[in-house]
Amino acid sequence: MELSGKVIQKLPEVGGNSKSGNAWRKQEFILETPGQYPKKVCVALWGDKIDQFSINAGENVTLSIDVESREYNGRWYTEVKAYKVDRNGGSASSPSAMPEVDTFHSEGEEDKLPF
Repeated sequence: MELSGKVIQKLPEVGGNSKSGNAWRKQEFILETPGQYPKKVCVALWGDKIDQFSINAGENVTLSIDVESREYNGRWYTEVKAYKVDRNGGSASSPSAMPEVDTFHSEGEEDKLPF
C-alpha cells in the first residue's frame, strides 16, 4: 500500500530493550495527505530504516506502508509502518519534478466530441 504527502512534523526517536534483551528504536512522523480534505497520518520507521531514510519535516514523500492492528488488554491499537520511502519533492523548476505533457487544441467542429 502507498501513502503520499508532506511531512509536517518529526517526533522524537524512542527506544528500549525487548523482553528478550534486544534493543529497538522507533521514529514517528506526521504525514499530511494532499487534496480538498487533507488527512494527517502518524507513520513509524523502525530500526535501521530511521538512518537509511532520514526523513525531515517539510519533505514531500511517497511511502510504501504496512498497516497492522493488535490487541492489548481488551483494546486494539493500529500502527502504520513505512518500509520504503520515495522522495518526490523538489522545486517546480526541476525538469524531473514536472512531467512534460503534450496538449491538443482545435477550434474546428469536426474535432469536438458528441458528449
